[in-house]
Amino acid sequence: MCHFQYATKEELTPVRDELIAIINETQDLLRSEFTFRFDFVGSYKRNMVTYDPKSNIGCDFDVNLEVNDDNEEYSAEALKRKIFLALDCVALKYGYDHAEDSTRVITIKVKDRLHSRILHSCDFAIVNNYTDRQGHKRQQYIHFNKKQVSYSWKNQPKGHYLLPEKERWIRLSDHQNELKDLYLEKKNANLNPFKRSHSLYAEAVHEICQKYGFYD
Repeated sequence: MCHFQYATKEELTPVRDELIAIINETQDLLRSEFTFRFDFVGSYKRNMVTYDPKSNIGCDFDVNLEVNDDNEEYSAEALKRKIFLALDCVALKYGYDHAEDSTRVITIKVKDRLHSRILHSCDFAIVNNYTDRQGHKRQQYIHFNKKQVSYSWKNQPKGHYLLPEKERWIRLSDHQNELKDLYLEKKNANLNPFKRSHSLYAEAVHEICQKYGFYD
């Protein structure tokens, strides 16, 4: 059983500031090839960052990196490899472990090896926001196929676009506190190590919406 609780802004601010410094240095390293902007998304943007003081699971952040490559000079593989190597180089200087390349993100972690704990981590997704032919706003991310060792742009699933609408409805319906309680409950009850926080959060949002009539 996990013992997740919400981190305070005071606890998160120094880590966020350090991550911004890492991102800025990474931007400087890559500036001669391409530039990119960044946005903190996910739990930090919602003020719902969690950590488990009784285990090895520290707080985690999610950041979207949007590359300015309108002429498509770089392939998905080239973009992710270049950003991965630059992030890895910079993060090591700040005491982070070597970066990890996963299906959707690049992850950096600060580890307390003496006590086998992850103090905090950050997932970086490389994204592209665009408008499709029907005028709908869409987002792609660089997907890493580990079996084929290949990289490609993939569209976010449909649920990605409904989430902001559902979140707004929950806020206006005054169910935000119940959502926070349910999300924390799901994190503490989760026994699947491969189920990430964003999936648990989406489940919690869906259940609140279903309970109070969003889909009616």
